[in-house]
Amino acid sequence: MQIETLTDEASVAQAAADWLARQAREAIASRGQFLLAVSGGKTPWIMLQRLALEDLPWEQVHFFQIDERVAPAGHADRNLTHLRASLQAATKLPATNIHAMPVESLDLEIAAADYTNVLQQLAGKPPVLDVVHLGLGTDGHTASLVPDDPVLDVTDRDVAITGEYQGRQRMTLTYPMLNRSRKVLWLATGAAKREMLQRLLAADSTIPAGRVAQSQAVLLTDQTLTS
Repeated sequence: MQIETLTDEASVAQAAADWLARQAREAIASRGQFLLAVSGGKTPWIMLQRLALEDLPWEQVHFFQIDERVAPAGHADRNLTHLRASLQAATKLPATNIHAMPVESLDLEIAAADYTNVLQQLAGKPPVLDVVHLGLGTDGHTASLVPDDPVLDVTDRDVAITGEYQGRQRMTLTYPMLNRSRKVLWLATGAAKREMLQRLLAADSTIPAGRVAQSQAVLLTDQTLTS
């Protein structure tokens, strides 16, 4: 895993935006599109705000969700709400290029299959994303792959439904989908994550984050985690 340590959270967000812009230009030049899946969180929203200011061929950029809470449209718990707000400055990004997880569906299993179909339409069969952006929880979770959830053992689906976690059921990309991606971008900030970061770097498979492939991974972190 390639590691870069920045001064603070804002510097991490800016470095991540710069890195994503480079990946976008390279992917579009090579394959005609850039397929990015993003997680939620304070630093990622800043990252996306900075990315939205880049001069990119936005019509060829597609955003997918790593995971989403089962909550009503527009709810503050929804990653989609913050994702759309963070990308407001990208005025040339078609609204249809933000591919929302259909968590408002009455049948979540069918909804997960529907999202798999969306991924396949743009990213092939099996779908391969250019970049998946992941965060790291203080309990070692990433995406909505959380400790002791049966979804950790899903190997036959790219999108699955979790049990309840922190008051919400979720839809999440699974390990097979994450591990097929061309590159993984990890953002980890804040001293509270120091232990889990060390376990991630050790590829500790007893935490969910440790089971994500690291050969094509980049980690951006701040000094509170490495000092």
